[in-house]
Amino acid sequence: MLPSKRGAALPASPIRKLVPFAEQAKAKGIKVYHLNIGQPDIKTPQIMLEAVKHNHLQILEYTHSAGNASYRKKLAAFYTQQNIPLTQEEIIITTGGSEAIIFAFMACLDIGDEVIVPEPFYANYNSFALLAGVTIIPVTSVIENGFALPPIEKFEEKINAKTKAIVLCNPNNPTGYVYTPQELSSIKNLVLKYNLFLFSDEAYREFCYEGKAKSCLELEGIEDRVVVMDTISKRYSACGVRIGAFISRNKAVVQAALKIAQARLSPPGYGQIAGEAALDLPDNFFDDIKNEYQLRRDFLVKRLLSIPDVFCTAPAGAFYIIAKLPLKDADHFCQWMLEHFEYQKSTVMLAPASGFYSNPATQGKNEVRLAYVLNRNDLEMAMHCFEKGLEAYKLIVH
Repeated sequence: MLPSKRGAALPASPIRKLVPFAEQAKAKGIKVYHLNIGQPDIKTPQIMLEAVKHNHLQILEYTHSAGNASYRKKLAAFYTQQNIPLTQEEIIITTGGSEAIIFAFMACLDIGDEVIVPEPFYANYNSFALLAGVTIIPVTSVIENGFALPPIEKFEEKINAKTKAIVLCNPNNPTGYVYTPQELSSIKNLVLKYNLFLFSDEAYREFCYEGKAKSCLELEGIEDRVVVMDTISKRYSACGVRIGAFISRNKAVVQAALKIAQARLSPPGYGQIAGEAALDLPDNFFDDIKNEYQLRRDFLVKRLLSIPDVFCTAPAGAFYIIAKLPLKDADHFCQWMLEHFEYQKSTVMLAPASGFYSNPATQGKNEVRLAYVLNRNDLEMAMHCFEKGLEAYKLIVH
């Protein structure tokens, strides 16, 4: 028996597809520096761990399908303190940011609808769109200008009767680009002109190094069009907690999403306890963390640009960099680094950037995404290894 056409068509994760090769390298005693995935090495706040450890639950029962009321109330207050007024009724707690994206696609779009997304984009949008029966229509940004928003005319060229939404990730994964207020205003005007939804993935909102990332919830005049997908995974270095949020001021959309939430019963109980505890952290909690990521960014950009024929720009947010390499097939290079290369008993795992484009067979073939989620000592060792590997690989392929 064969899998469904849908199952067969789902793309492999560019972030995780090389895991078997990394495991083989580790089995041979080789240290693998993981720059392929957004798993920070910064410790999860102790207050979250203690809340789970010292809870007094006697039964791990179902929670409300929308999430614990106490958590939603505190999360609404967290947003309101940032001049984004919300109520708990406008929030549904989800199983990670991933489920929030699925909820948005399923609650707002019909089979056959199209969504416009600047590319390169978070690779799992492809899978979520396929599961929902919708089509991603890309508008390509380029590394030469740091992956700035493409001209608004390029968006308008893609809009047709099937177009129902625009998807933004701000700050962006995988590019680290932060959309300017002017760019967001241009998108807002398109949303109004063509009666579209605006889906905004704001998983990295706290990590903005030059100013502040503007939430789409702050855009005036399209309050009923905006759906925000959020998560605590990156914010609090708590990826394994699997807690996110679906947020909208559109009551009908929230009710539709709640039906989906009811079908999956409830979000993780312990995860909600940890997420709620995190909201008691002080207002300056992110200052040191953001400063550390900025130092890592600056080191990595400088180091990449010191390697002959490697090009990148400094991202303004998140903790990713896309670099253009002097080779034709970054997918093969990334696999080769794990299978055949070591430097001082170490190697590096990267994410081929082709998987962040709509057509991985032809786009991003000479680009990789690097996540600066390791401490600077490890980053320095990883970059020595990367440079040596690139030198060796170029000799082999040429």
